[in-house]
Amino acid sequence: MSNRLHTLTQLFFLAGSITLIFTGYRVKDWTSGYLSNQNLKIWYEQPATDWMQEALPIGNGYLGAMFFGGIEEERIQFNEESLWSGGIGEWNDYNGGNRPDAHQHLPAIRALLNEGKYEEAHALANKELTGKIKANKGNSIWEGFGAYQSFGDLYIQTSQDKSVRNYRRQLDIDQSIATVSYQAGLVNHKRTYFASYPKRVLVFCFENDAANGTDYEIKLSSLHQKKTIRLDGSELIMQGALENNGMAFESRILIEAGNANITFEKGILNISAAKKVILYLTAATDYMNEYPQYTGRDYKKLNKETIGKVTADNYEQIRKEHIADYQSLFNRVSLDLGKTKSDQWPIDKRLAAYQSGAEDPELEALFFQYGRYLLISSSRPGSMPANLQGKWNHINNPPWASDYHANINIQMIYWPAEITNLAEVHEPLIEYIDRLRPPGRQSAKDFFGTRGWIVNSMNNVFGFTAPGWDFPWGFFPAGAAWYGQHVWQHYEFNPDLDYLRDKGYPIMKEAALFWLDYLIEDELGYLVSSPSYSPEHGGISKGAYMDIEIVWDLFNNTIKALSVLDIDHDFKKELVTAKEKLLPLKIGKWGQLQEWKEDLDDPDNKHRHLSHLYALHPGNQISMLETPELAEAARTSLIARGNEGTGWSIAWKINFWARLKDPKNSYSMLRRALKLSGEKGYNMVDGGGVYPNLFSTHPPFQLDGNMGLTAGIAEMLVQSHAGVIDLLPALPEAWPNGSVKGLKARKGVEVDISWADGILTETKIRAALPGTYSIIYQDLTRVLEVNAIGQEIILNRNLEDRRN
Repeated sequence: MSNRLHTLTQLFFLAGSITLIFTGYRVKDWTSGYLSNQNLKIWYEQPATDWMQEALPIGNGYLGAMFFGGIEEERIQFNEESLWSGGIGEWNDYNGGNRPDAHQHLPAIRALLNEGKYEEAHALANKELTGKIKANKGNSIWEGFGAYQSFGDLYIQTSQDKSVRNYRRQLDIDQSIATVSYQAGLVNHKRTYFASYPKRVLVFCFENDAANGTDYEIKLSSLHQKKTIRLDGSELIMQGALENNGMAFESRILIEAGNANITFEKGILNISAAKKVILYLTAATDYMNEYPQYTGRDYKKLNKETIGKVTADNYEQIRKEHIADYQSLFNRVSLDLGKTKSDQWPIDKRLAAYQSGAEDPELEALFFQYGRYLLISSSRPGSMPANLQGKWNHINNPPWASDYHANINIQMIYWPAEITNLAEVHEPLIEYIDRLRPPGRQSAKDFFGTRGWIVNSMNNVFGFTAPGWDFPWGFFPAGAAWYGQHVWQHYEFNPDLDYLRDKGYPIMKEAALFWLDYLIEDELGYLVSSPSYSPEHGGISKGAYMDIEIVWDLFNNTIKALSVLDIDHDFKKELVTAKEKLLPLKIGKWGQLQEWKEDLDDPDNKHRHLSHLYALHPGNQISMLETPELAEAARTSLIARGNEGTGWSIAWKINFWARLKDPKNSYSMLRRALKLSGEKGYNMVDGGGVYPNLFSTHPPFQLDGNMGLTAGIAEMLVQSHAGVIDLLPALPEAWPNGSVKGLKARKGVEVDISWADGILTETKIRAALPGTYSIIYQDLTRVLEVNAIGQEIILNRNLEDRRN
């Protein structure tokens, strides 16, 4: 036994008694009938009792579900992506939160700022530039704005012996298959759950090997009051409408139970003497993402067609189709950070041991891949993008409405999309961004009197692009410009001129038009944003640097796009001129990168937002190669903010340290991000970590922390933001031996890297296009000429070409 495994084993026994049921890396998985690699499985020895901390997620982009694995009664809570309260259906004066002619107050606000009357300027802005929301009548803090809703719950009771052994609840993220297995008396029970994207259904299969089968009792319920539930042939149908806004919804469950007897009475579905029961669930609403009404989909027709496609195949065909579809994305990237045999223990005990100091590189690799699993499960072409909680929410008044938060959170959720080779899952966000432009134009016109489009901190599915209803948190018109980075990066990682010309550039251009109109010259002739607020931190300003950095990024990327497309030459000149006049980044009195134009930074402030470091990550205005002094100032600011924070803040710090090529601090923050948490309430200071189900904690649960950590690990292994492909820029000592395959660099390059004893051993480069590519590793640099599409080049540790 290695010292690492010995230490891990000791810590597990310290954490509590456990039963060892596996003896090697590859073990028999009786629920699926084949040998499988265990290190991408999240499993437990007991059912879940808490939705947020213990239940496990499955999803197909359109639908999401959380299963508990109860023995006598299974609970499966499910969601459909478009079920939202709020909007015009609730409030006739909704108007996207806009206030016509609010921009008339801008000159007065700016004048007060110029006079140094910051409190008066803030008061006026908070009165006249805030978005509208319906008066809170005690029903919900999101009244008028709305919130993502739970759709329903399935409860399945099983008639069985009370004596249970060999229980295992598992999520296999290699196949996107969940299972529950146990023995009750002499009867084996197994359940298999998955979410099929090709079929647009959630699938739940219950099996037993009792001689005469087993009885199942199924109850469908919902938190919404206006609903009916009925059995129509072999389909259990729930139809209704939200009390809040009248949004119509329907779910259909196709039931397959062989020759078992099925009855439905008083809302309970009883299936008698069944050896196998399969439930195929689909759901939809009348929501359509079309401004300004956001309704009109024939959801009943969609559901009927979905069930019709299910009946054309059998269960095994649907399962195999699902695995093949999922793995066509997931299998593009593999990561090996070292072996410990730690996968022999359930994940809750692994987390406890890890928190006690155990080394578990397989857990770290698992968490990296879990982020990719969650993104694939909550964002697929044709679906809506993932929201703050992906597609998983069990209550109707969720934290921050489970909305689309545009001042870092939704952006962070999509940070892994390109670098971890999941370009397709980025498409729902880009399509959603494109559809924000019409309401965003109205908000830009009403609040700022400008061209272009904006979106602020909080955005719902009904085109709420106005500022929030209170400042400072609600003011962030730079949300659209930040989204522009995602639009551009999708092209950078997947060079496609048609996409750039027809979709990407128009979005970026219109976002840039807003800033060309909104920026004003300060007393030194520099362009600044006034008024501005650093997101959720500090007071009103004549130039919060996050605005300036995001605008620099937007202008820079739009200029690049124009160079590629060779169009709009006069507009390009205008952008070049404006970019050169932007307020330069400043280093403050204690060596920090300033957060505001004014040198106000407090070295003792530990705020979770590090907005002024946007230029370091995800931007590229600051880099170790080109701007070392600014990079050092960013380091000073980062050190001052400390190592605590919310889950997403800690994840962001991993990415910052990786960009600074600091493996020690990158890895330290990674371990901090995996701290086991039990907090359910709100903690904005030091509550970050993970729950036993590996959901990242704000707290409470938010998906951004998961995705930020996945992106951070990728950034530790390969970077390409500075115009070169940088290999192992922040490889920590904790990963002395390993490999990664399939990560993406800009220009559509796939990268495989192997290392041993902390030293690069081999790199494979696969380029999507012919061209020149610069590769660096530590002090070595190599320029490659690629002559053919898809050509693979193999380099040794000295970056020498190993092609024959």
